[in-house]
Amino acid sequence: MLPRNAPAWLDRVATWLEPFEDCFGHVAQRGAFRRYLLGLLSDSRRKSMSAMLARVTNPGTYQAFQHFITHAPWSAERVWRRLRTVIPEREGVLILDGTSFPKQGLHSVGVARQYCGALGKVANCQVAVTAALWTGVRAWMVGATLYLPDAWLTPEARQRAQIPPAVRFQEKWRLALTLLRQIRASGFHLTAVVGDAEFGDNATLRRTLHRWGLPYALGVSSTLTVFRGTPRVAVPPGKPGRSRPPTRLQLIDPIRPEAVRTIAAQLRAGAWRRVQWRNGTNRPWAAHFAALRVTPANDWRGHRLAPEVWLLLERDLGTTPRTKAYLVALPATASLRAVVKLAHQRWAIEQQYQELKDELGFDHFEGRSLPGWQRHVVLTALAYAWLQHERRRLPVHLPTLPVARAVFTEILTAHFFVTQPGYLETMLKLKEIALRI
Repeated sequence: MLPRNAPAWLDRVATWLEPFEDCFGHVAQRGAFRRYLLGLLSDSRRKSMSAMLARVTNPGTYQAFQHFITHAPWSAERVWRRLRTVIPEREGVLILDGTSFPKQGLHSVGVARQYCGALGKVANCQVAVTAALWTGVRAWMVGATLYLPDAWLTPEARQRAQIPPAVRFQEKWRLALTLLRQIRASGFHLTAVVGDAEFGDNATLRRTLHRWGLPYALGVSSTLTVFRGTPRVAVPPGKPGRSRPPTRLQLIDPIRPEAVRTIAAQLRAGAWRRVQWRNGTNRPWAAHFAALRVTPANDWRGHRLAPEVWLLLERDLGTTPRTKAYLVALPATASLRAVVKLAHQRWAIEQQYQELKDELGFDHFEGRSLPGWQRHVVLTALAYAWLQHERRRLPVHLPTLPVARAVFTEILTAHFFVTQPGYLETMLKLKEIALRI
């Protein structure tokens, strides 16, 4: 039996879905949209199209369901744009991350032998670059794009996976920059950007964030080189007999850049401090940290010097500690705790991925085309946003996402019946509720 306030929930569902209706060209597409969303929110353990179809009331044919995802003329990007406008929370830290989807075969679009974070090794997988807005309480998925290795951009592969001619190879950091531009254009107020070394190692991305005035905390590789502090630079004087004076900056100080791992190894024991950044369920989250001001050297080309930032070094508390490194663009007056806190905002994305994958089938798509993947992912993000929207209404007794999903599977089922008048009598019998319509 549905809760007593089911009619109010139904009204909220209808209100939530209404802005997306015009993203779909006709009634059949809008019906398929609601059914697919209901399938994602269902109790099916596997969110493949066939498994979801078995859980959806009045599902129609499998061919129609598949056509909606793979061939129907609607734009996933348009749904993304609409989703970004309806997300109620507009301010937070943007988390950039790459998530991987292990695959058995080589036929799904974008699959290649590459590093798979889900498995911790090189394996057959897809890799997506994602962006999430973290408010400090909730995360909202605000963008995702599939990384396509070169092998998927041949004429044969394009035809097989329905990859448009306009799609060109882009490194993951370029995909992240594209997402950043789209998200900023949607009116979000980003307080900072965080991400791993896939993005932090890239000088162009860091320069862009600096130009936009965005603080950041980005992981970097241990081999990245930096100058300690800010080196002095100047244009050297011209030499006699040369018609053109030099214009490129040169280092005045006789210093050389050092690898991050070299600096970490040279730090004295007193430079490290234990900092706790979060209370975990079973234990506090803490590690040893050291921070110093540095200038990234991979920006240095004889004519450009990067802004000075914090190099944050982190060591586990275990007996064989591993060292991680971050570049953190906060003022020189920032405390170590503030630097650590920003660097560890990224933990929220791990919980989000677990919820998206375990509850909503973010990684369950079994189709092979690029349009199909894009559509499945944006509808998963939409379903996730709906659940977060409902959880946000209960700030005191916040339900877990699995509980929220289970409740609203029933709610969305009822909504589907309401929008199909021929099934109203069946709904009343099955759910044993009376709705005023």
